[in-house]
Amino acid sequence: MAQPLTFVIPDELDGERADRVVAVLGEMPRSEARVHCDAGLVVVDGTVVIAKARVSAGSSISFPPGADPAVLAAEPVDFGILFEDEHVVVVDKPAGLTVHPGAGRATGTLAGGLLARYPELQGVGQQNRWGLVHRLDRETSGALIVGRTPEAYAALVDELKRREIGRDYVTLVQGTFDLPRGTIDAPIGRDPHRPRRRALIPTGRRAVTHYRMTRQWERPGVAELAVELETGRTHQIRVHLAGIGHSVLGDRLYGRRDPIAVPRLFLHAAALRFRHPASGEEMVISSPLPEDLGGVLRSLGEASP
Repeated sequence: MAQPLTFVIPDELDGERADRVVAVLGEMPRSEARVHCDAGLVVVDGTVVIAKARVSAGSSISFPPGADPAVLAAEPVDFGILFEDEHVVVVDKPAGLTVHPGAGRATGTLAGGLLARYPELQGVGQQNRWGLVHRLDRETSGALIVGRTPEAYAALVDELKRREIGRDYVTLVQGTFDLPRGTIDAPIGRDPHRPRRRALIPTGRRAVTHYRMTRQWERPGVAELAVELETGRTHQIRVHLAGIGHSVLGDRLYGRRDPIAVPRLFLHAAALRFRHPASGEEMVISSPLPEDLGGVLRSLGEASP
């Protein structure tokens, strides 16, 4: 029998049924995933689970591979590099690029492009997500860490779990602020009415977002924020800011009609702060604001006093 596959359940699958998690991570039909569950072959944190069991992000899940598991293919994909050495790569991900294969997207991903550029990533970390320490939404641009060796990957994942990796973002949101800074501490979970969305719900996982208003324009009523993530839930910045009435411009999922035209979601991962997994050096890697978003800021003119 083939060796079981083992994954750490990502945030985007938090609270999902075990059979769906197996189907997504194992890239197999839901019916096949259910067969594995019914046969007692799906194990979460050392315990066999049934198909309808709800599982949590951060747990370890193991199960047999599908009958014909998809294999990530190396392919040419356009992306930038902000930093690289023999242990770590920090990618400058363009907007519109999906990070890894998933439902409806098997090719044209950052994961495939990384494998083409760095073949040694094969086998580092999670299957078909080789080397990826975290992820960014498809429409979010900016800095993203990749572990280039098993040792570097494990150290960086551990750093992320301990909340020792600093992740700084720049965003443009609706509305202006009376107070220049704040913290949003509100649990996020899957929206029970709209499966593609996350929502602020009491039964969700704790999520903490710190923000600082850097500039604002009373007309047309928008503000630029520097945002720091303390936790890393799916769509966290978008859900939290929409929850306090300041949705991210260009957000078609959580926002409302924008007061100005923007080319896409105005959210950019501007910097990463982490300890180098080999040297222990404190690293700060920055990603400049892309031209499409910079042009929006220039069009706004001088900010309000």
